[in-house]
Amino acid sequence: MGEIYNLIGLLSSFKAFWDEYKRYKIGILGIFLLIILIIISISAVILIPIDTFKQWHNPAYWTRYPKAALPSWINYFTNTKLPEHLILKEPLVMKSESGVIQIFNHIYTIQFNYDTFPDDFIFNYLIKYKGSPPLFELSIIRPDGDRLLLIITTLPPKPFNLEAYTFNGSIYSTDRVIRSNVAHYLSERIGESISIMDIAPQFVIFSEKPFKLDSKVLKGTYTFNATFYTFDKDDQLLTSELIIGGKVFGILGTDELRRDLLIGILWGTPVALFIGLSVATLAVFVGIVYGIVSGYYGKRLDEIMMRINDIIYSLPALPFLIILAISFGRNILLVVLYLTVFGWVGIAKVARSMALQIKTLAYIEAIELIGASKWRVMLKHIMPQITPYALASIALSVPSAILAEAGLSFLGLGDPTLPTWGQILHDAQLYGAAARGLWWWIIPPGVMIAITGLTFVFIGIAMDTVLNPRMRKI
Repeated sequence: MGEIYNLIGLLSSFKAFWDEYKRYKIGILGIFLLIILIIISISAVILIPIDTFKQWHNPAYWTRYPKAALPSWINYFTNTKLPEHLILKEPLVMKSESGVIQIFNHIYTIQFNYDTFPDDFIFNYLIKYKGSPPLFELSIIRPDGDRLLLIITTLPPKPFNLEAYTFNGSIYSTDRVIRSNVAHYLSERIGESISIMDIAPQFVIFSEKPFKLDSKVLKGTYTFNATFYTFDKDDQLLTSELIIGGKVFGILGTDELRRDLLIGILWGTPVALFIGLSVATLAVFVGIVYGIVSGYYGKRLDEIMMRINDIIYSLPALPFLIILAISFGRNILLVVLYLTVFGWVGIAKVARSMALQIKTLAYIEAIELIGASKWRVMLKHIMPQITPYALASIALSVPSAILAEAGLSFLGLGDPTLPTWGQILHDAQLYGAAARGLWWWIIPPGVMIAITGLTFVFIGIAMDTVLNPRMRKI
């Protein structure tokens, strides 16, 4: 029965707190922003494969993406429409047979309505064969109906020690065979010999007639047709993809290492919340307990504890954080521990002052007279009165924890396995993003750090105003 009354009392206290809290618009704004950050975090965990998260620092994983590409939405604000980087993985698949020969067709159709030429194109495929090596042919049909044979070649023979050979192949627009075939195509149409060293295939393929150096882009529908001729009934064309190299990509573009910045920003949100809330909660808990023990026991113990507090408080945090990160490691749990070491001292001073005032109250003296232990007095009668301050302190401590982690990561001393906002800014500084005008690499992580910090500042100020009667009078 007593538990029911306690629950009713807790719910009643929460309702009274909420009724007071919602009067402050700044607090409601903080709650709204926090909900958005939580939604972003959940979306990142659910929608972005964990493998992509783990591959953030693996350059080989991002080779299909463009380097330092602008966000795609930039095309809505410019007169010149830049080509979008396309990674196409769902071709029209056709299969036919002619005697013992199987014919696999993967057909990609794209609408190219941009004002400048693509950077390049790449065709990747995965094929499995048992018998003679398949014959491969890649061609393209332009919007004007011209068909251009890009390459026709035989795949590598199957190793003798394998029953079936799975071959992972790639065809690049810069391949010598493609350049030669494109040069031949161009020579036939302009009536003069063209050296393969004088052309870039994508400029010929996507150019209007007549083909000149200043020709404009031929807009319209382009069809890439990849045909494989195999000679065993068990041969299979497993997958393929066509990459059209562009200058814009995704919502937030890419960095110098070709990484999709949207993935880094999204995954940075749960990481930032984890670090901020973990450090703030641990620091406030340690500070509150330390301050209560010091203030309640008083005398010599209080003197010793406060001198220790002063020593830690006077230490320059950043140099010591750097020393700790270099000496003991930089994984996320150690970073949380390092930040906690320097985050509790200020809270301990306030908790001590509150404990000194509370222990002089008459009912505390009465509880001590009836034989209550010191720890019972501290945990059951002093701690609950300091809890409201602790909750507000947690909210107000989150921004400093996030900024401290971002500072460490910016210096290259954060967890090297995680895509954090500070790590993104560190890479931007390393590759001279500001000097090169790569604003999309700098602004989003900076904005996210600012928004997350303001979110908890708004919540903390509103909570402190509600829970601290003196603040309401000011």
